[in-house]
Amino acid sequence: MKNIKIAPSMLCADFIHLGRDLDIFAERGIEYLHIDIMDGHYVPNFTLGPDYCRALSAYSSIPLDVHLMIEPVDFFIPRFAAFPDTLITFHPEAVYHPLRSLQLIRDQGARAGIAIDPATPLGTVRHLLPYIEVLCIMTVNPGYSGQALIPGMIDKIREASAYCRESGYDILIEADGNVSWENIPLMLEAGADILVAGTSSLYDKKMTLEENITRLRTMCGHA
Repeated sequence: MKNIKIAPSMLCADFIHLGRDLDIFAERGIEYLHIDIMDGHYVPNFTLGPDYCRALSAYSSIPLDVHLMIEPVDFFIPRFAAFPDTLITFHPEAVYHPLRSLQLIRDQGARAGIAIDPATPLGTVRHLLPYIEVLCIMTVNPGYSGQALIPGMIDKIREASAYCRESGYDILIEADGNVSWENIPLMLEAGADILVAGTSSLYDKKMTLEENITRLRTMCGHA
């Protein structure tokens, strides 16, 4: 049975009660804190930054999963790689030399990954796969939470998972975007290893955070 990892989207978190929620995440063994960094340039939104990451890392031992949706990338990598066990993903089209950026992440002591937009075919990044630990499949257009799943993205997760397995790459496939109760079984069946959980599952207001984590773990246990 696969060990499915849960990465709460901290963009969707309750900032007023953040410490309480982080305590719950730690008690329930949450594997990552997914942090969307947006600059109003690469994507049409502004969100979180290094100071927010620093506060999370100081409070919680849960590793940070930093998703850079910014331009330029290389200048900011050292600022986000400074925290223990950090994973940094970026969009290859946002840099001139993706392999150099991946090496920079590793040189800074962090783990490296890439994220691909819904319109980016898997074939355009296959040459980068030997150099990464995580492949983040965006199942919505980057920039905002609460969007609907783009058709065909489940098949893209399946394609990526199958290709990595057949090629012998030890890469975790991360599903990011509309990870809802309805879509989670489809994503898991397609081969997702990490679920970036937001408003349509983990932060579903119909139940408590603890109840939603239990439901997620139960669903992942059947993957």
